[in-house]
Amino acid sequence: MPLHAERVEWTQSPPLAPGDGPIDVDHLKRMTLGDPALEREVLTMFSAQSARILGELAALPAEAASHAHTLQGSARAIGAFAVADAAAKLETALSGGSDPAQPLAALGAAIAEARTAIELILRR
Repeated sequence: MPLHAERVEWTQSPPLAPGDGPIDVDHLKRMTLGDPALEREVLTMFSAQSARILGELAALPAEAASHAHTLQGSARAIGAFAVADAAAKLETALSGGSDPAQPLAALGAAIAEARTAIELILRR
């Protein structure tokens, strides 16, 4: 059966490394199919979710590793790769029984940076 390459809709591949800044806007655009309303909606949801989860993590509840994992996935989906990496480090510390203080502080800083960037994006 012959291939009909002229019928295939080609899309740009994601970058091998995340873009600069707290939010990889190119990644966000790909994930939201370039829909500005959807971009705004997911950024608004992530900003609220990340603040809520960070507040819950401060008390280090029994489900803290699960919360960090959830945050990691949400962050990767919108291109907040520094938040995702920090959440992964916290999850590893919590799962391995290590002191979570430093990874939790790093996560808080990454979230603060991402939320500031989101506020700027939403003001456009």
